[in-house]
Amino acid sequence: MTATAPEAHPAGPQVRPAPTAPVGRRERKKRQTRDALVDAAFRLFAEKGFDATTVDEIAEAVEVSSRTFFRYFASKEDVALTFQEEQHHALMRMVAERYTDEPILTALRRIAVDTTRAAERGEMGFAPARFRCLLDLTADSDTLMAGSLELTQKKQAELTRLIAERMGTDPDTDLRPHVVAAAAVSAFHAAAEAMRSPKMGYEQISDAVDDAFAVLEQGLNFPPEGK
Repeated sequence: MTATAPEAHPAGPQVRPAPTAPVGRRERKKRQTRDALVDAAFRLFAEKGFDATTVDEIAEAVEVSSRTFFRYFASKEDVALTFQEEQHHALMRMVAERYTDEPILTALRRIAVDTTRAAERGEMGFAPARFRCLLDLTADSDTLMAGSLELTQKKQAELTRLIAERMGTDPDTDLRPHVVAAAAVSAFHAAAEAMRSPKMGYEQISDAVDDAFAVLEQGLNFPPEGK
């Protein structure tokens, strides 16, 4: 499938890490431990698979106790989904900052593609190989897929609120922002499914995301009225 590119528009805010305040030695040490746990987890996930990897093995690889692991993460699912959480925050920032004169689905399409391509280039705090690893892990593990869907569902309410603000409406009385948010989330899921199908021919998930949002922009009613 080939997407129809949206019309050119002045570039919106770029994907960038959230600003961070200066941190002390103790906080740096905590961040180093957390990052080491994530690195070890993904190394083991790639070697053994998500379901076969245990919390004890992740902790042992960093030479800390499992008790220390649970100071940073609630579960191994929590470790695996750190990237999804960070991508969500980046997407939320861009929705809040994006030009308000763009049609909402067009804006969401550009933001979704920008954040996904940034992840593919390793600009979201994760190496490109780790991003692809997460996609594969989620496809292969029912447990991780369930965790990913649960996280997405929790974040959808925030997306709905931001879309409503952008539309200048009240989500408590207007169904539209709820439908738009649900459609955007579904577009991501459809893109991930397309990536798992060799017949679709996608090599980059950003291309699948772009095409999924193009379907939303162009309309789902087929055949079009009057045809």
